[in-house]
Amino acid sequence: MAFAELDGVRLHHRTEGDPAHPALVLSNSLGASLDMWAPQVEALAARFHLIRYDTRGHGQSEVTPGPYTIARLGRDVLGLLDHLGIGRAHFAGVSMGGLTGQWLALNHPERLQCLALCNTAAYIGPPENWTSRVATVRANGVGSIADAVASRWLTAEYAAAHPELAASLRRMLTATASEGYAAACLAVRDADFRVDLPRIAVPTLVIAGTHDAATPAAEGRFLADHIPGAQYRELSGAHLTNLEDVARFNEALLAFFGEAHAS
Repeated sequence: MAFAELDGVRLHHRTEGDPAHPALVLSNSLGASLDMWAPQVEALAARFHLIRYDTRGHGQSEVTPGPYTIARLGRDVLGLLDHLGIGRAHFAGVSMGGLTGQWLALNHPERLQCLALCNTAAYIGPPENWTSRVATVRANGVGSIADAVASRWLTAEYAAAHPELAASLRRMLTATASEGYAAACLAVRDADFRVDLPRIAVPTLVIAGTHDAATPAAEGRFLADHIPGAQYRELSGAHLTNLEDVARFNEALLAFFGEAHAS
């Protein structure tokens, strides 16, 4: 267990793999912790210096007062890289983590080698949905929305066939601090990179889920269509394709980051 004392936050992180290998940062989705990446660790740590972290307000990272912004979450990543002595890294983020990746690519492209935007969008609206969710969470806790939110992470069929996974994801969500979750909701609500996408010059892979209701595949195609040279992969599953289509998700990241590093 490792913690980095950064600018205004104590960030929990975990590293695996050879530090001599190219660095790869994995950024979690809203309401999740770094444990959401467990099915990726063995495959990716064999090829990369793998860095997972709990976004501020999530997991074992410090819950600082909100609201958060995607810029603040992006600066946390920069601080973590500095703490670890890493100049440039590959970056893969799911949902909220994908918004963080877009901010990094737009504002600090010199720190990124390549970018994977997974089950995310340039804008995840409408804003009133997030405002309402924040009010509910602050009044009644994350547990009050857990069933509705977690039910969108996996398809109903996959969740029924893998009840232990579905239950573990719900536990992960409900373990998230209510104020951390609410503050991060506001960061997602206020992020909108739609007009900025053509400025992203970092090599980018977009992964979408065919049955993703939270960030539909159409949003992934929008990203790929507007980021110059972006690659697009659509996988089976709902919002967490890294858990529902593990083999193809891992293969996509290994192929993309490996190919980009070789070039």
